[in-house]
Amino acid sequence: MASVEISAVKKVYGNTTEVMHGVDVPINDGEFVILVGPSGCGKSTLLRMIAGLETISDGEIKIAGNRVNELEPKDRDIAMVFQNYALYPQMTVAQNMGFALKLAKRPSEEIATEVQKAAEILSLDHLLDRKPAELSGGQRQRVAMGRAIVRNPKVFLFDEPLSNLDAKLRVKMRSEIKALHQRLKTTIVYVTHDQIEAMTMADKIVVLNSGRVEQIGTPLELYDHPSNLFVATFMGSPAMNILPGVVNKNSICIANKIEIPLKVSLPIGSEILYGIRPEDISLNGNNITPTRIQVLEPTGSETHVITQLGNQDITVVSKQRIHAKIGDMLNICLDSPRAHLFDRESGKRIITESYPYLNSITARTENVECL
Repeated sequence: MASVEISAVKKVYGNTTEVMHGVDVPINDGEFVILVGPSGCGKSTLLRMIAGLETISDGEIKIAGNRVNELEPKDRDIAMVFQNYALYPQMTVAQNMGFALKLAKRPSEEIATEVQKAAEILSLDHLLDRKPAELSGGQRQRVAMGRAIVRNPKVFLFDEPLSNLDAKLRVKMRSEIKALHQRLKTTIVYVTHDQIEAMTMADKIVVLNSGRVEQIGTPLELYDHPSNLFVATFMGSPAMNILPGVVNKNSICIANKIEIPLKVSLPIGSEILYGIRPEDISLNGNNITPTRIQVLEPTGSETHVITQLGNQDITVVSKQRIHAKIGDMLNICLDSPRAHLFDRESGKRIITESYPYLNSITARTENVECL
């Protein structure tokens, strides 16, 4: 096991195209850390720099306290699990899993012992004589994981390993990888674009956007206390509703001149964004707002409703069975103690006594009018 320290790391292609902008990520010994973000945010590039598959333009990466910038991948004591499994079709499961040890000229008895141990951990011991073509997608992914386990590395690197699996198998493999980490207690750095995957598996999440770290924290820290608008709308499915508003004396005025009571002190006239997650919108309360149903999505355990308020679409998630049809009116309550306030210009979360996470804002309008 080992810690990983990523300090001021940059990646520049050619002389001008900078894709990683001084990234700092501390990863503790034995931690399960997930790098998450949209396509092109730099998460796979950062993982490949840890692995040694991409050169580091500036900054430093340390594994177990040792600088690895100049080390070849084979010398970093890491093992990587790729998206496409990368199994040799002509080899059996046992041969695939033990191939790295064979290249290292380890004794045959040792290879067989390590392969058997890894196979038992991954429930592959009855499949050791099969070839990849005879396996399901989930079994192939477990073989790729087993190939990494037999090396007993200090750090496991996973590059979107579940993206080729169907939805049901992805859920099963998420549990298996989490259980594997709890058993091995080895440091894992895992890349995904799926924020649900990140929320359910990680000890710590690193949210990346355009080659920069937006926020680092536990899954619930990021969900409950997003530091800015990007994190707020990226983490969570369905995404957080964002409503532009203007601060009145004791309220926030949003679309259709609807006023939401403001429980904190902000400069009158401030242009802010009011964020509320779909599950925090109730269908009853003291401050009811009529909206028109645009889309109904029953999932069984809950109902997703897209309603319209003025020109603003609002998503509601309700545990109730909603007996309505498209075009009907639905009363919702947007006043929630779990709402979020963001500065409209910077996108940063607003700090007040009730929202103690980011810098406060200043008023930018003289005349206060509802939107």
